[in-house]
This record gives sequence, structure tokens and C-alpha cells, in this order.
Amino acid sequence: MGLASAIFMASAASSSRFLLRPPFTTFSPNLQLSVNLNFNGKPSVTVQKIGNLSVNRRRRSSIRRDKCRRLCCSQVRIEYGTDEEACELVNGIEVSIGEGSETVAAYLLTAVKNNNGIGILLLSDIFGFEDSSTRDFAYRIACNGYNVLLPDLFNGDPWQKERPMALFEPWLATHTQTAGTNIAASIKWMVDEFVAAEIVNKLGIIGFCFGGGKVIDVLSEDSDHHFGIGVSFYGTRIQPSVAGKVKVPVLYITGDDDPLCPVKLMEDIERDNVGGSKVVVFKGRGHGFVHRPASNEEDKDAEEAFMILRNWLQNGLVAEGK
Repeated sequence: MGLASAIFMASAASSSRFLLRPPFTTFSPNLQLSVNLNFNGKPSVTVQKIGNLSVNRRRRSSIRRDKCRRLCCSQVRIEYGTDEEACELVNGIEVSIGEGSETVAAYLLTAVKNNNGIGILLLSDIFGFEDSSTRDFAYRIACNGYNVLLPDLFNGDPWQKERPMALFEPWLATHTQTAGTNIAASIKWMVDEFVAAEIVNKLGIIGFCFGGGKVIDVLSEDSDHHFGIGVSFYGTRIQPSVAGKVKVPVLYITGDDDPLCPVKLMEDIERDNVGGSKVVVFKGRGHGFVHRPASNEEDKDAEEAFMILRNWLQNGLVAEGK
């Protein structure tokens, strides 16, 4: 049974249980449903259906949706024998992980038709999990058959562009520990709901900027080997000594004009890391060009980077799991 359809629904017999339905079971696009979900008998997760993403989320432009079709579905059709309809069958659900005041808000996107049963934890940059660019990217990953969990790392207080930069370091110091706690809770949720349900043996983790740095922290401490692969897009504040502890393949993508993710650092990590890591450097590109392209030239490189990401996930998670 794949999570492809593993849209989470309450049964008539037990409205508080968290159940995985057979493939292709989905909510109707306009249905809103809240259910309490139990782990070992304790209610801990609340889910609300917010509509099929093909109907278009308020923040999603038709241009970005068309790009998803062009980039994702055409590729999936060629390699997996599915069709363009797959992009129209991505479902988005609001998820609240944990209990009481320590709950973590998150967004779960699941591919329905072409789902491969693999979970991806996506860590945002400092602008948070509700940022439209990050959610667009999560949607595009789900278009390719993955189940993407996008958690709130900052408890509803992401960095705002209008804030004075003098406040950034204090804000970051306050929220770094919060992010770590929320990531740990998200990993536990994914392990409970994906691995324990025998849907997938390995998970993937992807991050941008701040989240890209956290990818390395998470993998360096993954003693239970939950993650089989990682992707760090221009990760910030990466420590080579920490990266050296990672034992799984990591794809590093950055630009050669990005002072926040120096190419020299990436090259050193690629040379020393025993996990089979790969570094891809885009010439003339600065910070954030993959999920926030600012020109036609950057958009072309962003599309190429997405292709590299897709192949990395396919070879490292989908092919390995067969």
C-alpha cells in the first residue's frame, strides 16, 4: 500500500484513529475535515483538508502551476509512463504535530496517482514554511510522486524582510533551538507514520539556506538511519566537522557568487565526506536562485537544478528501494 493516496481519513467506526486508505482514495476538493489522530492511544495530530492543489492555492499563480506541469509531469510521463493528470492530483493537508502548546504546524503534500510511497522532509529558509516560493517547490516535488512534509521551524515567527538587519542575529539565536526541536518532532512524526506503517524504509531530507544547513546537522546525528539521502540548497553555517559525520549521500547545490555558501567549503566537504556526496556549482549564481529565481537566466538554472534534484532522489531513494 502506498501513501500515494495515503490521505488521512477518519473511519466511521473510529473517528479518532489515523488510517491509511487504499490507493487513489482522496478527499473531494472542497471538503474540510478535522480529525484527532492517536499515537499509542494519545491524541496528537489534527489534520484539515484544504483542497486539491490543482484547484489552486490562493498564493499559487497559474504561471507557477503551468511550470510544474512543464517541469514535472512531462518528465514523469517519459520515465514512469504516467500522464499530465498526475500534477492535478496533489493533495495538501494542514497538519499539527504534537500536543498542547508544543504542537508544530506543518503542511503535507501527497501525490495521488503516481505516488512512490517515499516521504521527504523539506526544511524552509528563514522566511518560513508558509512562504509561497517554498510551497511552490514542495508542490513540484510532490508532482514527481513524493510525499512532502513542510514543517514550521519558527513557531509562526519567520524572519520578515522589513525587519532591521540589526535584529537578525538575535532572532536567529532565539529560533535556532526552536527549529531543532520542531525538526525532531517532524522526524518522529514521519517515522511513526511512514516507516512504522511499512510504507518506506528510508526517508529523504531537503533544505534551503537555513534549512540547507540544518539538513547537514540532522544527517550527522541520524544514528537510527532514518534518512537515506539528503539535498542541501546553498546551506548556510555548515560546519565541515559536522558534515564529515554524515554517512549518506548528500547533494549540495550552490552558486559561485554566494558568500553564504562558499564554493571552497563545498569542495572541501565533497572531498572529505565518505557518504558519496556531490557538489554542483552554478556559475554566476548567488543565494536562493533555485527556489527564488529573479531572472530568466536564473529560471533556466533553477529548472536544471530541479532536474538534478529529481534524478538524485530517483536514483538514491526510488531505485534503491526496489
